[in-house]
Amino acid sequence: MTAPQSLALVGAGKMGAALLGGWLAAGLDPRRIAVYEPHPAEAIEKLAADKGFALNATPAPAEAVVLAIKPQMLESAAPELAPLFGADSLLISILAGKTLANLAARLPARAIVRAMPNTPAAIGRGITGAFASEATSQTQRAQADFLLGGVGAVEWVDSEGLIDVVTAVSGSGPAYVFYLVEALAQAGAALGLPDDLALRLARATVEGSGELLHLSPEISAEILRKNVTSPGGTTQAALDVLMAADGLAAVMGRATAAAARRAGELSG
Repeated sequence: MTAPQSLALVGAGKMGAALLGGWLAAGLDPRRIAVYEPHPAEAIEKLAADKGFALNATPAPAEAVVLAIKPQMLESAAPELAPLFGADSLLISILAGKTLANLAARLPARAIVRAMPNTPAAIGRGITGAFASEATSQTQRAQADFLLGGVGAVEWVDSEGLIDVVTAVSGSGPAYVFYLVEALAQAGAALGLPDDLALRLARATVEGSGELLHLSPEISAEILRKNVTSPGGTTQAALDVLMAADGLAAVMGRATAAAARRAGELSG
């Protein structure tokens, strides 16, 4: 595996903790890891004691630094983070809205990877979009692949601006799927199902469909959809509504465009 010899994780909240768990599960030597978290959860303190990684030790330069704090904390935290960087340290930032320029202006790093994971990372089923600065070497990019891949798949984009689109599609995407469950349950209840039954049906349908996608990588979503759809049947009647000119594709287009536009505003 392409792992750095020394690694600093700054921020051990939900996403930071998920990354840490992924690295340990992948076999990364805990002695290579230093975690910096001013208010560590009891689970992180116990994990540090059990596994042997450093927690809130004196800052020292690391080969790779993963920044997983809240974006609004960057300005105040930057001076304290400077000692973590050597001349060739790799910075991996998962801070939403913080561009390469934002990061380079505040931290002494040239090799920077800007990444956008999503919440299924908590169960190792996330997907992360990433973009690397020109100063990032192939070895450092491979290190970033390993570190980000600890919580799921990694996809690289060719321009930093596309990170805003990644944010709109996969970063925010889990919320769209959860809302689909809500909307489907509400529709079932409106047609007469008990609320709790409608929710169970909707939730299990989305869970099962997602797993079918996961277990059928060679089959496109279009084919899976067509496999459920009998001409002139009930599914076709529903899809005639969803696939109308003002249907789901149009709504999703407007929704993701709004998210991408907001991501750009936050970056700027």
